Amino acid sequence: MRKNYVLDTNVLLHDPRALFQFKDNNVIVPIYVVEEIDKFKRDLSELGRNARQVSRDLDAFREENGSLTEGVPLENGGMLRVMFTQKTLPRELMNQHEADNRILALAHDVKEREPNLRCVFVTKDINLRIRADALGILTEDYENDKIENPEVYMGVRELPVAKADIDAFYAHGELPLPEGMEGVYPNEFALLKDREAPNHTALSKYNAVKGRFVPLLKSLKEGAWGLRPRNKEQSFALDLLINDEIKLVTIVGKAGTGKTLLAIAAGLQKTMEEQVYQKMLVSRPVFPLGKDIGFLPGTVEEKLNPWMQPIYDNVEFLMGLSRADKKAGRSYKELVDLGLIAIEPLTYIRGRSIPNQYIIVDEAQNLTPHEVKTIITRVGDNTKIVLTGDPYQIDNPYVDATSNGLVHVVNKFKNEKLAGHITLTRGERSALAELASNVL
Repeated sequence: MRKNYVLDTNVLLHDPRALFQFKDNNVIVPIYVVEEIDKFKRDLSELGRNARQVSRDLDAFREENGSLTEGVPLENGGMLRVMFTQKTLPRELMNQHEADNRILALAHDVKEREPNLRCVFVTKDINLRIRADALGILTEDYENDKIENPEVYMGVRELPVAKADIDAFYAHGELPLPEGMEGVYPNEFALLKDREAPNHTALSKYNAVKGRFVPLLKSLKEGAWGLRPRNKEQSFALDLLINDEIKLVTIVGKAGTGKTLLAIAAGLQKTMEEQVYQKMLVSRPVFPLGKDIGFLPGTVEEKLNPWMQPIYDNVEFLMGLSRADKKAGRSYKELVDLGLIAIEPLTYIRGRSIPNQYIIVDEAQNLTPHEVKTIITRVGDNTKIVLTGDPYQIDNPYVDATSNGLVHVVNKFKNEKLAGHITLTRGERSALAELASNVL
């Protein structure tokens, strides 16, 4: 049965293409949503760009198809309408946000005005969904960009094999796919385990070109910038980070698993020691992405200091600076002054082309799928990009563990030969940090 979908402001700011994502159903945009979107149109952030896109799309529908109030046809067979209402909510369900009250009142009015069509209110605001439910309105989160199960693909599997297979793997440096085995992704890691002797194992990676499991890179034994992996998962991560053939790496893991430290160590190794890349570019979202970094005095770098301090700490740790060195004024700025490291906000990345660099985007779970696309499409020739984050430590109120940009990239690129992914589960920061991560 055809439905009426009433959209909240945050849905369109999250995905300006949401107008076209409801198949052959009717899409209703409250006039109060248009008013709220108008407040964002001068914003230089991603929200501002999305707001301007929504306004352009609505205006194009008006010019080409007539009155939005009466309804204009959508390509998929539904109707698009912009509506308002004279009704108000019961006092008990009203709050200080007048726009929310009016949007909710419209959804309730549409439900009563057109009882033959099921009315669904779509919003990413959890509390607004609860209030809508109290009015008896069907409500949904916007799920067009959600991944059904973000933990399905870990980037690694255990593969029980015969003792002879492991012996052959060590002898010949490769192992064909077991007969009948399917669903192995390019650059997916496998722990080969002897069925009869579980301690007899081998670490391997699937090479999609050869169609075989192959050993990890030999250079792993030397580590990166003096840092050696402490467990097999970190070995897998470092293999991806120092492999020049893999241009996109995603690393997911809880706090203390070594995501950022491994990425920076590999970046320093590739830029300073091996000189494969001209510079390492490191950034974290100044949440939300694109938000003006004003209000704090000083230069861009000084304004970024509160956000980038974890990066500085990791760089100085890898530089091996002692207390005496720090007292003498040595810091990460030595590498910045040499032009080997750049610390930049993601705010100004749109429109750039970034060649010959090792890019690290930390805390990528706070980005939307559209923002991640904007970042990855900036990659130029001979550039490698690494996205790290924890989908369960999200500060962005409009994305969650199944709809954030990091998980979106993992899901979309798992079939690609130039991409690799690993999920880190074992904490190595300290015994206390690991215990807190698991218990609290």
